[in-house]
Amino acid sequence: MSEAYIYDAIRSPRGKGRPDGSLHEVTSVALGAKVLNTLKERNNLDTKSVEDVIWGNVTQVGENGACLARATVLYSDFDEQVPGLSINRFCASGMEAVNLAANQVKGGAGEAYIAGGVEMMGRVAMGSDGGAMAVDPYLAQKTYFVPQGISSDIIATEYGFSREDCDLYSVESQKRAAKAWEEGRFAKSVVPIKDDCGLTILDHDEYMRPGTDMQSLGGLKPAFAEMGTVMPGFDNLVTMKYPHLEKVNHVHHAGNSSGIVDGAAALLIGSKEYGEKYGLKPRAKITYTGKIGTDPTMNLTGPVPMTEKLLRETGMGINDIDLFEVNEAFAAVVLRFMQAFDVDHDKVNVNGGAIAMGHPLGATGAMIIGTLLDELERTGKGVGMATLCVAAGMGAATVIERV
Repeated sequence: MSEAYIYDAIRSPRGKGRPDGSLHEVTSVALGAKVLNTLKERNNLDTKSVEDVIWGNVTQVGENGACLARATVLYSDFDEQVPGLSINRFCASGMEAVNLAANQVKGGAGEAYIAGGVEMMGRVAMGSDGGAMAVDPYLAQKTYFVPQGISSDIIATEYGFSREDCDLYSVESQKRAAKAWEEGRFAKSVVPIKDDCGLTILDHDEYMRPGTDMQSLGGLKPAFAEMGTVMPGFDNLVTMKYPHLEKVNHVHHAGNSSGIVDGAAALLIGSKEYGEKYGLKPRAKITYTGKIGTDPTMNLTGPVPMTEKLLRETGMGINDIDLFEVNEAFAAVVLRFMQAFDVDHDKVNVNGGAIAMGHPLGATGAMIIGTLLDELERTGKGVGMATLCVAAGMGAATVIERV
């Protein structure tokens, strides 16, 4: 079996996912094509050598519908013989694209792939594609369906995280992201997005609020308390499924939850022979990929059982991993991960995360792998793990080893 290497990893800046966001006039297919073209130019790619483009996207409706991956290839400067595959594992879509590409290379099904994803949340609204989990009465009842915000508050309640705990974590995320940008830690990966005239539209993550402090967060009302206690009263479902919880402690709000943003990311993944053939230097080796199903009501605990599975299957110990990227869907998700494995915050999300910079659903999984790679190189560390919680009760992970 071949090894799978990361030869390059790039991303767009994250734009605010709303009409006044800098990337709002850019379509998903256009933004994805800009990322593909940059990857081609940076690596002097003969695009005919790319076996496939695997592209994560969560809300596959409207301009994101049909096969967005193939549309993006055709929009770009890639050769038309390069096919495209669109996939959806909710928030892990970009990561699953990378993992699938790596496993294809390891299995000998092609020498090189481009994997990543895109989400333009300001153009195609989250949830606008519908879904059986929420609307099919039998399935909703069977799974005790609640919105993700309620799920995050269940985690906080179950594992003892207070509003102050979540806010403190979020302030730190903002500080770390601001410092990372100030020190140019993302410079290797972030591709400025320009218009057709060559003028820069966006060159930084514009969602960040570096002035965030405990006082400003303290003025925000819990975002999910009303939907929990007023009709349809999701908290009642929670206490039915988890009778040991007398009530749900609603602690999450816009300031300690991931931001709605636009963005795209892509990685070039190939075999050792591919790099030698085209004069490319590998940056990291993908040593493990995984996914798991979890409780669909508590929903967002996936990084914990996913990591347990990873350690069990690889024989690694948690201390064998130098750095962690745990997607900041909500503050309690990361707090639970650190609690479960007694991992110091100094090893987790050292450059901030989605609370500060935003979570472009289908792209995030690829983005955090790239962020992890950059940080391993910056610090000289060896092994890193990226993981996400995933809607409908799932988790996913990728382990990389710096070359």
